[in-house]
Amino acid sequence: MRKNTQWQRLAGVLEIPQDIVLDLPRITMLGNQQLLVENHKGIIEYTPSLVRIKLNQGELLVAGKNLMLGNLQIEQILVEGTVGEIKYDI
Repeated sequence: MRKNTQWQRLAGVLEIPQDIVLDLPRITMLGNQQLLVENHKGIIEYTPSLVRIKLNQGELLVAGKNLMLGNLQIEQILVEGTVGEIKYDI
């Protein structure tokens, strides 16, 4: 049995969110204007048209226009602007 499957079952039994147990990112989007990424590992690249965020497994690419970083914290990043594309790259 895979280790992740065991952790998923444990999370279900204990009613703990899987993103916490499996160290997964939580991504919340408000329209195409704001993107909140929790449980990240840092910023790889930041320009007004591209934000690359390091995740535990791979990275998240956010492409758009007038992108800005707001509310930058250790565990979460808020990307604001016009989000055109989101890609999870493993």
